[in-house]
Amino acid sequence: MKGHFYKYQGTGNDFVVIDNRSLFFDKTNNKNIAKLCDRRFGIGADGLILLENHPTLDFKMVYFNADGRESSMCGNGGRCIVAFAKFLDVIENKTTFEAIDGLHNAEIDANIVKLQMTDVSVIQTFKNHQFLDTGSPHHVQLVENIDDLDVKVNGAQIRYGEPYNETGSNVNFVHQISSDKFRVRTYERGVEDETLSCGTGVTAVALAMHNSGKTASNKVVLQTQGGELSITFKENNGRYSDIWLIGPATQVFKGEIEW
Repeated sequence: MKGHFYKYQGTGNDFVVIDNRSLFFDKTNNKNIAKLCDRRFGIGADGLILLENHPTLDFKMVYFNADGRESSMCGNGGRCIVAFAKFLDVIENKTTFEAIDGLHNAEIDANIVKLQMTDVSVIQTFKNHQFLDTGSPHHVQLVENIDDLDVKVNGAQIRYGEPYNETGSNVNFVHQISSDKFRVRTYERGVEDETLSCGTGVTAVALAMHNSGKTASNKVVLQTQGGELSITFKENNGRYSDIWLIGPATQVFKGEIEW
């Protein structure tokens, strides 16, 4: 059968987005989802997102990684689905929707989307890195010479190594630019490669850098390969709340494809 799709990107993190309010899309066909995300044999994307009806909220977000498996929360994907919901006239400028990690509030103004992330109360600190869950698990590690780093090789070693093993973790390499600005490169599990940006990743970096004393600001700017994002938050005795991921989300094109 043929189906309509849309392509969205948020600072280079790109997604196939489908209006599945009629529930026509087969969510059990992981091979087909992976093929749609394939950059040579399909549309090409870091993941696929379905917008579905919700009984009480504005909509439901269902997210799959490029490997075809349903995944944990995707921050940039969440911002893109908000822009898509606005495009479909499902919402106006504010929304509350459900994702795999719970409810999210969001606001949209032109192409800038503010997405409220889940609270974080636990940040594990180790000798060379920090680990936390911002809707998805993230390893955060400061490095030198970040532009010369082979993110795919080094990220894979950490992602599949102890203690993550098969479950895996996303891996963020970080370089501090100023008191409230950091450069970030991310290896994403499920994509199994570096992506140009990762929303839950930059959220994790901002909180980890504040937790470790690298910044005292509650607004942090993150420079990714695909552009800039910002994170605002409140902190009280190591608990982070009112966390907002802010940045652009843009429709790239739409089309029809057989699946």
